[in-house]
Amino acid sequence: MTARRTVRALLEDTVARFEAAELSYGHGTTNALDEAAWLILHALGRAPGDIGPFLDERLDGSAWSKARALVDERIRSRKPAAYLTHEAWLGPHRFYVDERVIVPRSFIAELLQKPGRTRFSAMRETGSVPVSVLDLCTGSGCLAILAALAFPQARVDAVDLSEDALAVAKINVEHYRMADRVELVKSDLFGALAGRRYDLILSNPPYVKAASMRALPQEYRREPRMALASGADGLEHTRRILAEARGHLNPKGTLVVEIGHNRKALERACPGVPFRWPSTSAGKGFVFALDRDQLPRA
Repeated sequence: MTARRTVRALLEDTVARFEAAELSYGHGTTNALDEAAWLILHALGRAPGDIGPFLDERLDGSAWSKARALVDERIRSRKPAAYLTHEAWLGPHRFYVDERVIVPRSFIAELLQKPGRTRFSAMRETGSVPVSVLDLCTGSGCLAILAALAFPQARVDAVDLSEDALAVAKINVEHYRMADRVELVKSDLFGALAGRRYDLILSNPPYVKAASMRALPQEYRREPRMALASGADGLEHTRRILAEARGHLNPKGTLVVEIGHNRKALERACPGVPFRWPSTSAGKGFVFALDRDQLPRA
């Protein structure tokens, strides 16, 4: 039996078990193979990445049992792997997560990490960069931290209504040593931000419509409902952001919001608004940008 305890054997067995269990993915991986590789590498104390170089490595009983226990828990609990490992990755950046926050998976993160592909046109046209940034619905604080890394001169407000989420965000802010630049604020969207103005407002708000909420797989039901649900059409939070953002943007400021698969519904609801749709790894239509003077007046 010991001779068969290789990473390859463990990986093949885990993929087969995941497929038989009909797990759902989307919290950092998209398929059984990648999910299995992530959990196995984590159990072995290795960073996520290519498992290929380790496939022929033989495992002792302790390592084998530890990895199998993690795999068993993934199947039994239907928790996303990120909750079992307490880590989520956006590019090369690791963030602590637990069930108090949604698992980070934002296309805005892509834009922040690849400045050449961003469409923050107001800043691009003037040659300026933001020195004040707001991250609405910050959750784990990941976008606030990525914004602080992308714009080293900026101060960032990271806002969430959930005290639990802000507690997780604090862990990540402290890990990245950003406490002097990232302020955590409890607020229902702009509610507690009277008088504050920003060069850039980012938001990955709740955007799942009611019908989709009812059909969510078990893995997604493990996430906080308040971080997902946004009314009948998935646009309840986005409407509020559009209605109030102008009053919190500096001249030439920009609003960037992620909306999932709601582009058609949003454009029907807001005819004539000149949304810009930057390219992401999934294509266009998942994130929009608007400059301050393109937003409706309160």
